[in-house]
Amino acid sequence: MSPLEHKNKARGGADDLPPDIDLEDEALEEIVEPAGPDVAFTAIDWTPHAGDAEGMVGAEVIQTLVKRLPNAPGVYRMMNAAGDVLYVGKARSLKKRVTNYAQGRFHTNRIGRMVRETATMEFVVTRTEIEALLLEANLIKRLRPRFNVLMRDDKSFPYILLTGDHVSPGIYKHRGARSRKGDYFGPFASAGAVGRTINSLQRAFLLRSCTNSFYENRTRPCLLYQIKRCAGPCTGEISHEGYAELVAEAKDFLSGRSQKVKTEISAAMQQASQDLDFERAAIYRDRLAALSHVQSHQGINPATVDEADVFAIHQEGGQVCIQVFFFRTGQNWGNRAYFPKADPALEGSEVLGSFLAQFYDDKPTPRAILLSQVVEDQELLAEALSTRAGRKVAISVPQRGEKKDLTDNALQNAREALGRRLAETSTQARLLAGFAETFGLAKPPVRIEVYDNSHIMGTNAVGAMVVAGPEGFVKNQYRKFNIRSTEITPGDDFGMMREVMERRFSRLLREHGDAAASDTTAAEDGDDLEEDISGGFPAWPDVILIDGGQGQMTAVRKILSDLGVEDRVVAIGIAKGQDRDAGRERFFVKGRDSFSLPVRDPVLYFVQRLRDEVHRFAIGSHRARRKKEMVKSPLDEIAGIGPGRKRALLLHFGTAKAVSRAAIEDLRKVDGISEQVAKLVYNHFHES
Repeated sequence: MSPLEHKNKARGGADDLPPDIDLEDEALEEIVEPAGPDVAFTAIDWTPHAGDAEGMVGAEVIQTLVKRLPNAPGVYRMMNAAGDVLYVGKARSLKKRVTNYAQGRFHTNRIGRMVRETATMEFVVTRTEIEALLLEANLIKRLRPRFNVLMRDDKSFPYILLTGDHVSPGIYKHRGARSRKGDYFGPFASAGAVGRTINSLQRAFLLRSCTNSFYENRTRPCLLYQIKRCAGPCTGEISHEGYAELVAEAKDFLSGRSQKVKTEISAAMQQASQDLDFERAAIYRDRLAALSHVQSHQGINPATVDEADVFAIHQEGGQVCIQVFFFRTGQNWGNRAYFPKADPALEGSEVLGSFLAQFYDDKPTPRAILLSQVVEDQELLAEALSTRAGRKVAISVPQRGEKKDLTDNALQNAREALGRRLAETSTQARLLAGFAETFGLAKPPVRIEVYDNSHIMGTNAVGAMVVAGPEGFVKNQYRKFNIRSTEITPGDDFGMMREVMERRFSRLLREHGDAAASDTTAAEDGDDLEEDISGGFPAWPDVILIDGGQGQMTAVRKILSDLGVEDRVVAIGIAKGQDRDAGRERFFVKGRDSFSLPVRDPVLYFVQRLRDEVHRFAIGSHRARRKKEMVKSPLDEIAGIGPGRKRALLLHFGTAKAVSRAAIEDLRKVDGISEQVAKLVYNHFHES
């Protein structure tokens, strides 16, 4: 063992590092990155000395850093002068991969621009290339670099849950961590698909969907029992043994043994008919019809595919669509279309491979993954997913048979979904161009923000902001503002809008104060901005639409002027027209008299749609806040009283009002309530 190897080993945690890395000469830090739900691995966050590279950018700084890189697997991050991560990549050999960037010869404009903007790099050395691949996917999802392939929609998938922690199990829609005891079935492509399936399963198996507290407090059957959606176990309308049989049948059906269940129900129906018990036979008939309804909504149900995800990719018009179908227990649980952000110059195999690594970063992996085409590092990806799942995961491109039919069907769906998206994008582009012409803008807006308030006589007041862009509504940019000021007169819409504007643009100045200036500078420098398709959605709006007339606009412009941003954005007011009829709206723009648009003008329809969306969001936010206030307990206001102690107090005293009247000695008798906590509760209700 060389002296350097011996020194590294003595430091610990670097047994697998190549011997040319000296832990004392380099900036090293042992980190633990999650590779998945059940897997973690140790890597070394390593940044070589870059003193000689200060002030350099592009290939020069990379040439300086590459000299001290090891021939070891790992992940590298390329960052600009502001510290923003531009790109995250993995490599079997960091030295060889990064050397390619240092040579200054690039196959695409995207890589060339990425290298030109690079001011520094960071590296993570891993033990294996598999760990590098998993860490790369994790970092891409967390950091969202501009030049990587990015998933736009990363919501968790919903499941059906049959609970196992109650004498009468219930059936529910579940999303998130599987912490509750029971059986989970899915994933489903959407919450709507889960809702429709549960609705049909309730008709077929008469399972309850109420909460445990609702179940415990019933003295007579609820409405679901009356409309034959529940067997009524809460009030003993069915025995626990009989209900357990229904639950077992539901598990069999959801586990893929649907034919067995249908045969048993059909036999029971025939027997009831022979016994002249036609009422019971009708119940079995309705259950069979409900099961048929479930299966008819599942579309394709393959005979040879028990558990698999099917992916197909289609590229057209500079955009990408990846369609995924979910098959579990031989049943089709729906499909979803994704539109990842990727450079048009990238091959489909590279886009799909990067997408798959990110897709399964935090999701359970099926036993088989079927693809429409071969992806880069396919064998490595299969090995990495197998490592995470703790069992074999097969990735294949079917060439014939039923599996080939499934990938062909997914590819056809991808083509159609992308075609619809391109048509919608084209229409949106025309509308934005018309919007710019109508309101005298220099160019079509990229980000439009629409604002509105919602309240009832000033109570539970909420301000709402929705955002629209070239691809329609951008829902992950929506924001709501709970009106906080105590100086605003209840019902003062002008005061509410002033608060919303001040909070929104004050924060925008703090977090993105130089965004507009940097965009202008880039354009003046002659960079091909259209080519940077991986750039993020802009933080600064080009236009703000205010649901209100001249009074609202005066309040808004005063705030924008005080903050010094009046020249950065165009503010437009939309006042309801005569008799508040749609089509008679008046528009208020600085420097112009108020005006209306022709009733059939497409731009008018576009603005009405924006206004209706902000109405919907504002009213929904207000209702949610109002509902929360209605069920609010006085115990919620006591610091140090969490859900457990709150539950214990309510179970002991019955109501919050009874808690407020209790003496300290009575409070101390509650399990989990110490003398100090008892005094805290007592003092809260007896301030005098």
